[in-house]
Amino acid sequence: MEFFDITDENGTPTGETVSRSEAHDKGILHRTAHIWVVRKKGDSWQVLLQKRSAEKESFPLMYDTSSAGHIQAGDEPLESAQRELFEELGIDAGEDDLTFAGKFHINYAMEFHGKMFRDNEVAFVYAYEKPVDETKLVLQTEEVEEVKWFDIEEVRKGCEHRDGTFCVPTEGLEIITEYLKNGPPTPSLGPKFRGKR
Repeated sequence: MEFFDITDENGTPTGETVSRSEAHDKGILHRTAHIWVVRKKGDSWQVLLQKRSAEKESFPLMYDTSSAGHIQAGDEPLESAQRELFEELGIDAGEDDLTFAGKFHINYAMEFHGKMFRDNEVAFVYAYEKPVDETKLVLQTEEVEEVKWFDIEEVRKGCEHRDGTFCVPTEGLEIITEYLKNGPPTPSLGPKFRGKR
C-alpha cells in the first residue's frame, strides 16, 4: 500500500501520512511531481506527452504531462521526479538535469469507472531539456500507452477546447510555458496557486 505525506497549501508535509486510497476518497492534500520533457523545434517549443494507459483510474487514453507521479511519504520532490521519469519513460536524469519551474494546486472531483475520484494535491513542476529520442524510450506499459511530441501551442488550444485529446493540467502548462519564456522562477516570489484542472 502506498502512503503520502499530508501537506499544507504550500506542499510542506504536516508530519501526518495518508494511504493513497484514502487521499483520493476524501480529497486529502498531498504532493505530486510533474516533469515536462521539452525541446526547441525551429521557432517553437515542443513537449513530449505520454498517452495514459487504458487501465488508469483517471483520464485513460488521454495525453498527459511527460511524466508525473505521487511523492511517497518521506521522499523529496526532486528525487520523486527523477524516479518517475525513469520508471515511466526510462530516462535516467541526474539532479542537475531537472530544473524546478514552479508549483500549483490541483483540486477536482470527478467520477471514473463509476467511482468518485477526489484529487487535492500540490504539484511540483520540473523541466527536462536534454535531447530525447522517443523511439528509444523504455515505457512502463501499465502506465503509458505511447509518447508523442506536440507543439506547445497545439496542447494549449486542445486544453482550451477540451477536445478529449489532452488532460494536462492547464496550470502546469502555464508554468512550463512561462519557464520556457523567462527561465526558472525567482525563489522569493513563492508559489502561485491557480484554479482547477
